[in-house]
Amino acid sequence: MATTLQEDLVYECLREVVDPELGISVVDLGLIYEVKIDNNNVVVKMTLTSPGCPVGAVIQAQCHQAVKKLPWVKEVNVQLVWSPRWDPKTMASEEAKMDLGIL
Repeated sequence: MATTLQEDLVYECLREVVDPELGISVVDLGLIYEVKIDNNNVVVKMTLTSPGCPVGAVIQAQCHQAVKKLPWVKEVNVQLVWSPRWDPKTMASEEAKMDLGIL
């Protein structure tokens, strides 16, 4: 899927957010499902490794703060979604799969 320069910048900011339990970025884990930008307002749709993730609110807040650092961003809305269910075998990057012991 082709992304715009602004979307690429958002993904780069999100790459700085690391799941504290796994030590891998939310982008590399495949937890970021979608980034939409409309009139400099950013919506991030993401999931967590499990619905009961004890640090879910922290990760969500860190994603919000990371994107908000971009000077052109007006508003940030980080939405948690549970469908499709996160599957590291198909959603994580190759490097993350190696770190998780999947490869």
